[in-house]
Amino acid sequence: MLSTAEIGIDLGTANILIYSKSKGIVLNEPSVVAIDLNNKNVVAVGSEAKEMVGKTPQNIVPIRPLKDGVIADYDVTAQMLKEFLKKVSKKMGLSMRKPTVVVCTPSGSTTVERRAIHNAVSSYGAKHVHLIEEPVAAAIGADLPVDEPIANVIVDIGGGTSEVGIISFGGVVSCNSIRSGGDKMDEEIINYIRKKYNIMIGERTAENIKMEIGHADENHTEESTDVRGRDMVTGLPKTVSVSSKEVYSALKESLDQILETIRSTLENCPPELSGDIVDRGIVLTGGGSILNGMQDWLSGEIIVPVHIAPNPLESVAIGTGRSLQMISKLQKAAK
Repeated sequence: MLSTAEIGIDLGTANILIYSKSKGIVLNEPSVVAIDLNNKNVVAVGSEAKEMVGKTPQNIVPIRPLKDGVIADYDVTAQMLKEFLKKVSKKMGLSMRKPTVVVCTPSGSTTVERRAIHNAVSSYGAKHVHLIEEPVAAAIGADLPVDEPIANVIVDIGGGTSEVGIISFGGVVSCNSIRSGGDKMDEEIINYIRKKYNIMIGERTAENIKMEIGHADENHTEESTDVRGRDMVTGLPKTVSVSSKEVYSALKESLDQILETIRSTLENCPPELSGDIVDRGIVLTGGGSILNGMQDWLSGEIIVPVHIAPNPLESVAIGTGRSLQMISKLQKAAK
């Protein structure tokens, strides 16, 4: 057993990932907690709780305590972290007594929101808690040379937020964050199907539609899928066929917002670093980056090379864990 663990936590709106210095990614589960309203006890966390979404009796409620990349329900988040860290310590045989923890925070988060994240992790008994900005963590996890004086542009499309950061010399040169990501896309699919077909579908169904036939590029080969939901007129179950062009029109607004954020970040880039961006391009991470056609669509719109990180879903967690070696350097750059 190790006396103290060094772990990195990617506190995502959709998923929580925990990275251990010695074993890599040790936990990757949805950030969902099922709570019994009668006694406020946690019934299930992670994948088990996500399975319950939309399928539970009245007294058990699955909650997503993180909204738009920040803590919406402090107590539930602290309980969820405790459960996940317990799980990890059992699974890894790591002593979780006084671990050193690095947690990533969205770059647009306020001091109050950062304090809430810090306190939620400290309440588990962490010895040191360091906060690192999400674009920096994503860039480290995507193997970019963040501590060199060259522009590294990272676009992290997560569940609750999309962040665009230009990083050079270990610090953020220019950065923009919007509270729009994978969850907003799911919401738009739900609204579209409700308006057009008068059918109510759940979050999981919307997410499956997005993954199956969602496209970032308008010019794609059309596909369709059967969607099951509840007819809002009769109240009975109903199945309709939805095409990928329809899904594209539902997602267009979110995609345009992400594109606009990338453009405005690049506009604020110092001229000296702009040359690097033309040569090196931008790197996509986060779940949103694996939307069909995302890479080609973006490179056509901003006319610089677009690359996808080696592990887009795990980049932030890997970077959070790896940043332990360079935390003092990064904190100097952040000051």
